[in-house]
Amino acid sequence: MYKTKDKYQYYEYLKSVFEKNGVEVSHYEDIKYGLQFSIIINEKKRIIRVYENKKRGIRCDLSLIKDEEILKLITGLVHGGENNAEEDSDTGLIGTDESGKGDYFGPLIIAGVYADSEMKEKLKEIGVADSKTLSDARIRKLADEITGICKYSVVIIGNKRYNELYDKIGNLNKLLAWGHARVIENLLEDVDCSNVLSDQFGSPELIKNALLERGRKINLEQRPRAEENVVVAAASILARNEYVKAMNKLAEEYGMEFPKGSSSAVSEAARKFVLLYGKEKLINAAKLHFVITKKL
Repeated sequence: MYKTKDKYQYYEYLKSVFEKNGVEVSHYEDIKYGLQFSIIINEKKRIIRVYENKKRGIRCDLSLIKDEEILKLITGLVHGGENNAEEDSDTGLIGTDESGKGDYFGPLIIAGVYADSEMKEKLKEIGVADSKTLSDARIRKLADEITGICKYSVVIIGNKRYNELYDKIGNLNKLLAWGHARVIENLLEDVDCSNVLSDQFGSPELIKNALLERGRKINLEQRPRAEENVVVAAASILARNEYVKAMNKLAEEYGMEFPKGSSSAVSEAARKFVLLYGKEKLINAAKLHFVITKKL
């Protein structure tokens, strides 16, 4: 356990660990023999207590957290270093990530990568990192190298298909879960792996419910900033590379630039597209459930 002189210092340590992983942390309040504070995961508040005792020392109490998946996630964060257990392990790991989720224009891409211990070392050697920290040119180069090292699967949900699925499913997290489940199942056709790690975007049950018989036997973990794991980072690079290629193809097909994200520049591009091609064509280039569509 992290060495600390008192419960307050231990709180500060826990706070820094949670916030580093994108988890919101409240200020503490004193309780009998310790303190307690709350964190928010999946939009739900979870209470954590820290007790201080002369004989037993300082300990973290997670007994108020009843959700097993969330408890597993928090336990991994609390016992610092466990976040990277899969990365340092000799066992294989499937990592999954997506690109295009928050972009009005372009498809949704979900990628999965399998790596054993030797492959993980090679991924580190070539400089694999979270795609959000890399240029498009660097992503393109790394994607070529990753596909030469690891088993992988990429699911591309083009805009027309995306809009059809969204109309049918009616929930982005469920749609994401469907895509993540497909890349996991595809990889399990080629590799024997029981450990899967993905970025946190909703309840882990969403992916589990979307998996088929083989996939339901896996040990699935979701956590914030999972891209810190080199295998998930590799998946993020493959997903982003395919997204950039798809956006370039859209620009070539329609003769205009499509900004990424959902900013005012994106709204202007959407208006321009409608003027040139009509609103009915947006289904082929945009994610129609975004607020931008209603404003056109």
